[in-house]
Amino acid sequence: MRNLFLFVWKHNFFFLFFLLETISVYFLVSHNYFQRATFISSANNVSGSINEASSNITDYFNLRDANKALAAENARLHSYNKAAFDSYTKSSVFVNDTIYRQKYQYRSAKVVSNSVSNQKNYITLNIGSKQGVKKNMAVICPQGVVGIVEEVSDNFSAVMSMLHRDTKISSKVKKDGSFGPLFWEGGDPRYVTLTDIPTHVKLVKGAKGDTIVTSAYSTIFPEGIMIGTVEETVVKSGEYFQTIKVKLSTPFKSLNHVYVIENILKDEQEILENTVKKNDQ
Repeated sequence: MRNLFLFVWKHNFFFLFFLLETISVYFLVSHNYFQRATFISSANNVSGSINEASSNITDYFNLRDANKALAAENARLHSYNKAAFDSYTKSSVFVNDTIYRQKYQYRSAKVVSNSVSNQKNYITLNIGSKQGVKKNMAVICPQGVVGIVEEVSDNFSAVMSMLHRDTKISSKVKKDGSFGPLFWEGGDPRYVTLTDIPTHVKLVKGAKGDTIVTSAYSTIFPEGIMIGTVEETVVKSGEYFQTIKVKLSTPFKSLNHVYVIENILKDEQEILENTVKKNDQ
């Protein structure tokens, strides 16, 4: 307290000047319209700038929650999209009486670990069995296919990336529906290979840019999910099939939020197909 008193006493002329200056400004602003209006306008500008800066800082720190909420909302909308439903005819009496039943369920997830430089690359997501994730579920992002769930713990899941030597996905040329297996041969993470496309499919000339998507012959991925575009084709003499180099649409080096897709009817379809195979043996 004594030090504070000595400090004030030492600088008493400065504090007296500041006090008188404040009183003078007060009387000037209070009794003059022009100065009052100018002061209020300046104060509003300063206050607005401070509030804007504060709001920007708050918005920045809230981006994580906003992105998480947006991803969850997108997953919910994907689940209600027409592409997530499978059509079937309820009665043979009314051929056109077709209704829809949901086939796919989408869940949003965040990538917490990712690799692209190995021969067998994996991606770790922040959701697991407690959030309904199971082995062999599809994983996509807004730009295209990401991979397939390989292992699941309570709160995390390991995804076998498309950039994995053992990943094979049934794909097709969107233009005419020709389909074949698609896989990564290693090396450049931007490209994968699509094989078993008949040579009569006109991809040899002017093919660059043709769209490649998932086919309907998969119990994991919905049909029509973007994979990439044709980069080039190779046809060896005497062969009936061509090999297509596909440029991936998925940005594997910058993955952040993804969607895990559950085929609700997958088990039923596989049980039926396995039963048919056993009956033929």
